[in-house]
Formats: sequence, C-alpha cells, structure tokens
Amino acid sequence: MFLNTLTPKFYVALTGTSSLISGLILIFEWWYFRKYGTSFIEQVSVSHLRPLLGGVDSSSPSNSNTSNGDADSNRQSVSECKVWRNPLNLFRGAEYNRYTWVTGREPLTYYDMNLSAQDHQTFFTCDSDHLRPADAIMQKAWRERNPQARISAAHEALELEDCATAYILLAEEEATTIMEAERLFKQALKAGEGCYRRSQQLQHHGTQYEAQHRRDTNVLVYIKRRLAMCSRKLGRTREAVKMMRDLMKEFPLLSMFNIHENLLESLLELQNYADVQAVLAKYDDISLPKSATICYTAALLKARAVSDKFSPEAASRRGLSTAEMNAVEAIHRAVEFNPHVPKYLLEMKSLILPPEHILKRGDSEAIAYAFFHLQHWKRVEGALNLLHCTWEGTFRMIPYPLEKGHLFYPYPICTETADRELLPMFHEVSVYPKKELPFFILFTAGLCSFTAMLALLTHQFPELMGVFAKAFLSTLFAPLNFIMEKVESILPSSLWHQLTRI
Repeated sequence: MFLNTLTPKFYVALTGTSSLISGLILIFEWWYFRKYGTSFIEQVSVSHLRPLLGGVDSSSPSNSNTSNGDADSNRQSVSECKVWRNPLNLFRGAEYNRYTWVTGREPLTYYDMNLSAQDHQTFFTCDSDHLRPADAIMQKAWRERNPQARISAAHEALELEDCATAYILLAEEEATTIMEAERLFKQALKAGEGCYRRSQQLQHHGTQYEAQHRRDTNVLVYIKRRLAMCSRKLGRTREAVKMMRDLMKEFPLLSMFNIHENLLESLLELQNYADVQAVLAKYDDISLPKSATICYTAALLKARAVSDKFSPEAASRRGLSTAEMNAVEAIHRAVEFNPHVPKYLLEMKSLILPPEHILKRGDSEAIAYAFFHLQHWKRVEGALNLLHCTWEGTFRMIPYPLEKGHLFYPYPICTETADRELLPMFHEVSVYPKKELPFFILFTAGLCSFTAMLALLTHQFPELMGVFAKAFLSTLFAPLNFIMEKVESILPSSLWHQLTRI
C-alpha cells in the first residue's frame, strides 16, 4: 500500500536530492584531495572510526619494536625533508619584484620569505649587536615583515656609519637592477672587510668577540658570493669563476653556502667540461650530501660523450655500448634522486621563478635546477633526446619508491607538503609517486552520475519510471516476504496465544 501511494514527483525529489548531496560530497572530496593529497573520508575513517571499531593504535606497546626498528629510516626521512637555502636564489628587488610588477603575481610565499628572515638573523646578527648602534638597528630590521620598514631601517643605519649588513639589505631588496645591486655590494664589501679584519684580531679574547668574528665571516662570504653572482648575471663569467674559486680557497669549511653549485653552473656556461668534472670528482662523494645539481651535471657529462650519435632504433638493434650504458645509468641515478627534473628539462611542464629555499629531491629543487641548467642541456647536442628516451626506465627499477630505493634511500613522503608551502599557489606542484584517485572520489562520482540520470529519467518519463521503481522495490523485498511466509507456515497460528497461556 505504501509503494502504491508514492507518486512520480516523490521519485524525482528523491533522486534529485541524492544527486545533489553526492555532488556536494564529490566537490568537497576533490578539493580536499587536491589540497592535502588524501581523501577526507578515508582520513576520518582511519583516524577516528578505526579506534572505535577496535583497530590497533600505531603507538601501542605491541608495535614499539617495529617503530624502534624503523627509527633509522624515519630519521633519514626527516633529514631529507630539511629545507635548504637555494644557492642560486635570485635578487628580490632586481628580479622577484620585477616579475611582480609585470605579472601582478607574487613569486615568493610567506613561508619562504619567513625562512629567509630566519637565515638573515642567523647569519647577520649576534648577541653583541646592541654595542654598535647601526648593528642594533639592523637586528630589528631583519625581523621586520614590511619591506619598506626594512629599507628605511637600513638607510637609518647607514646614516650612523658604514654598515655592511645595511648595504646587503638595500642591494637585495631596494636595487631594481643587477648593476645597482653590484654597486651596493661593493660598498658592503669595503665595510665588511674592515669589520672582518678587526674581529679577526680580537676573536680569541672571549666568546663575545668569537661570535662577532663568526658573524663578520658570514657577512663577508655572503657579500663575495653575491658579487660573483652579479658578475655571472652581467656576462662576466670568467671573473665570476675566479671569484668563486678564491672564495672556496679562502673559506674551505663554509660548505653550508654550497658555493660549488654556483661554480658548476658558471663552468658549464663557459663549456669548460674538464673543470666541471674536476669539481664533481671532489663533491660527488658518497660521504657528502647529494643534490640535483650534482647528480644531473654528472649525467650531462656522461651523456655528452654519446648523445650526438645516439639513436634509440640503432641501440635496440645492436644493444647499448659501454659508454651509452654508463650514460643511461647516470640518468637513472639522477632521476631516482629527483624524479621531477626531467619534465622541466623536456619542457613537459612550465617553469616558474625558483624559490629562495628548496627541498632536496622535491619539486622546488627541480625548478631551481632546471631554471638555470636547461640552457646547458640544450647546448649539448642530443642530450635531451637521450634523456627523453631513457628517464622513465628508472621507475621500473624502483616499483615501490616510498619503501625501497635502488641507489638512494626511499623517496621521502613529506616532499609534497613542504613544496606546497615553498611554491606559489598558481604553480601546480609535481607529485611523486603519482597518487591514484581515492576510492571515495570515484564512488561519489559514480553515485552522483547515477542518481542524476535517474532524476532526469523520472522527470521525463514519470509513469514508466514509477513502474520500474515499484518493480525494483518489490524484487528487493521478495526474499523477505518469502522468509516471512515460510515462518508463518511452520509456526502454529495460535503460537502467541499458547505463549500467553504459558
């Protein structure tokens, strides 16, 4: 009787509401997956429903042995997800701000700029800055969030004395051209060398003087490195190479600045491949941390020996020679370290301005490498063709990159989250390994489509769909009706009466 009283309008409303609700769930699930890389329903199920249903907590004592056994790999994952200063970072005033003026887009994220502010406070300040008025002003300037306030503070410090860090700030943020930045860095060098000589003589007089000397050393190295980068950008590449070599000889222990990566890029611009190989022989060591610059430059040098004559058809017929095999293995090694780089080198993905900080093995490092080194790959005949033919073969050697690597540690799972913080919103972050769509997105998409189709058919053919709906519900409840009839036939008709009497 209930089914017979239902009208076609009820079925239209039912299917239409179901389609609307499932569509809203689908939109939310898709947005959540695009932003956080996981399904909201799955995350809630794992985090909240599994413990209620008796699931095992990963932090329980029974799993303590497993977690202790995985401690080394976890520590390695954390170290590989450390954010590093980009050795080739651009100038804010002369390059990043010019991009903003032209496009209206901000190339740097707040997270990236905040990391730079922390770097500046670490390298350019010390506890004794309050003893010198200009340094005290600059200590506050590095903490300012407003760029104009920082620039005004730098000018205020220069009114008191020649302050190297004030010139650095103006060269980085106020100068609108590389030539103007170079002029300010030269003034900073003059002031920085004087401070360095004075603190060098007093460094053994106490911890306070030692901290001053450490700060003055960092300032001097930074200035000389940026001056070398100015020379490189202005086309004086040989001069830049000489400045970098002298800097590495004068301060061999300051490897945190990664000046060798600036040197490698400049030597590649000069096509001085013998010197590039000499630098790689020193820094491409198993005991030293790797980078995309190290791995892909080594691959480029080996590809250069065979790429001009390489043909995939000929190689499939006769097999790979020893030199070709070495080049392919070097490419596989580089791709395993950072699988995001080939898409930028092969121009399958558009480049943006590199951030001031990078995550090794992440998309941010790939952008920073390709931005400066794409021209060097194009200059070597056939190198990009060899890369195109061989780079995807890497993934056959590491079918489960998050669990086990071939030449490196397993690929860290934290890269996507960190890269989303480092890279601007208008850039589509490259994700590795590529994630499949969660089950609930596919399920809600199918449910939304099915219910929308039912709503449309019910609206167009109400009587026919009403007949189908009644037939479907009757078929659905037929087993239940059959069971009820069997139960009534087996049990006595006066069962309830007899039970009452008992």
